[in-house]
Amino acid sequence: MFSRLTRPQAIAVCALPVVALIATAVLAPLPFSVAQPGLTANVLGENKGTQVITISGAPVRDTEGQLRMTTIEATSPDTRVSLPDVIDSWFRTDQAVMPRDSVYPSGDNVKEIERHNEKQMKESQDAATQAALGYLDLDDKDIEVSLKLADVGGPSAGLLFSLGIVDKLDGDGTGGDLTGGRVIAGTGTIDAAGRVGAVGGVSLKTQAAKRDGATVFLVPKAECADARAELPKGLRLIPVTTLKSTVSSLVALETGKGSVPSC
Repeated sequence: MFSRLTRPQAIAVCALPVVALIATAVLAPLPFSVAQPGLTANVLGENKGTQVITISGAPVRDTEGQLRMTTIEATSPDTRVSLPDVIDSWFRTDQAVMPRDSVYPSGDNVKEIERHNEKQMKESQDAATQAALGYLDLDDKDIEVSLKLADVGGPSAGLLFSLGIVDKLDGDGTGGDLTGGRVIAGTGTIDAAGRVGAVGGVSLKTQAAKRDGATVFLVPKAECADARAELPKGLRLIPVTTLKSTVSSLVALETGKGSVPSC
């Protein structure tokens, strides 16, 4: 036996699946990570009590100024990111929503990701050393370079490692510092031939750089638009494509001779 529903009752019954669907969409985990500006570290100095760059087999310069590598901090791969989290981050300049696969391309297992990031960091350090010594025309059989940066993984510090090695061994080539005494930050991968590659989270890294005192930010040329998106006031962008052109830009910035590219 069936009874006839009143119109309000019928609407309420029909609305229940819709409400349930909306609630599921709001609460369901989404394939995103929420990122924010992370730590920066001066590769010319110490990080957590350990010298970042140690060189033996060649005279090392005393340097002034800073070369700060930059990072982002993202929610862990097992963190549930829901629609409200995405909406909240969408309207904030100090956070960004990124596809989880772009932050953690190696899977969802935390240990597996840590191993992957450590491997990428080691490969980046090796390439950075080869690029720097190759640029200086020095034999890596005679010179030993040790790079240590605790709690940081991935390849995006490669360019800054190379610049740090060049600054410690040769400076600007005429006795001065590559930094010109400035706090210079940046990001970018590097290969053994000295080519600079793009990275992720550039707009967040510029904020980290400004927070930690940088006035200049080195950005892979392909990511100029991203870097300009939320650029902090007073932070100058210099686009880079190779280690050689980056050194030339820094020397021009220091001496006032020659052109310094801009985004």
